[in-house]
Amino acid sequence: MSGLAARGKLIVVGVPNDPIQLNAFPLVFGGRSIYGSLTGTPIEGEDTLAFSVLENIRPMIETVPLEQAADAYARMMQGKARFRMVLVTKDGAARSGQNAR
Repeated sequence: MSGLAARGKLIVVGVPNDPIQLNAFPLVFGGRSIYGSLTGTPIEGEDTLAFSVLENIRPMIETVPLEQAADAYARMMQGKARFRMVLVTKDGAARSGQNAR
């Protein structure tokens, strides 16, 4: 929390298995806040993309041949996918997405 600017927001978009523990001091004295969202707002998505371009941040992906889509989906549903799953066709085109569907 202390890494956030004054009046900064921490947006929790993933649900960890363990409880989140934090010190309330930075919340109270820095005017910081925490809230949860399934995906964030459209503006937050735009801000995130702009930040990733500014800082040259690239996603970590795992490519899987399209013919193995069912296996990739099963791995994702079992929590065994380490990164974003990307299905790749024989001609090299990718179908990107959070889900391997």
